[in-house]
Amino acid sequence: MDAPEPEQTPFAAVSAQTSRFTRQYQAYLDKSTPYTTYRWIGTGVLLLAFLVRIVIVQGWYIVCYSLGIYLLNLFLAFLQPKFEPSLTQDEGIEDGSLPTKADEEFRPFIRRLPEFKFWYSATRAIAIGFVCTWFELFNVPVFWPVLVIYWIILFCLTMRRQIQHMIKYRYVPFTFGKARYNSRSGH
Repeated sequence: MDAPEPEQTPFAAVSAQTSRFTRQYQAYLDKSTPYTTYRWIGTGVLLLAFLVRIVIVQGWYIVCYSLGIYLLNLFLAFLQPKFEPSLTQDEGIEDGSLPTKADEEFRPFIRRLPEFKFWYSATRAIAIGFVCTWFELFNVPVFWPVLVIYWIILFCLTMRRQIQHMIKYRYVPFTFGKARYNSRSGH
């Protein structure tokens, strides 16, 4: 009379499958971490496919502009230090304590947005933008040259401000690998 209860409810089955797919996806992301060059080449190819799609269909300029603004925002976060130098200098002044660091002391550069998160967010945004170009809902009519000029002006102003900030606080956000020394230096 009483039917045996199923061992697993449909919600639990869906939850288990989702959890399994999430773990597999994270495993693929973890495996791709050391392959920085190949990851960025793939992202570049995806961006190129997106731009070719925009040029061929001659539409979805607002999607392209929005993607450009988002990628610029990500790039700026990638260039900025995690801890604002002006705030750390102000804290030393407010404490009333004596300075403990010389101006030329080495301070490691820690990014506000790490490279992997920058790559992941950029790739995901480009993929979402590419998908948006297949729906007429996102094809808002707009005069695209205005968007291009506005984006170029915005890029120039923000990069100028960022470069001035880098010069003022003397930090370089780019590293070109570990320094290599000759083993035949006479030792």
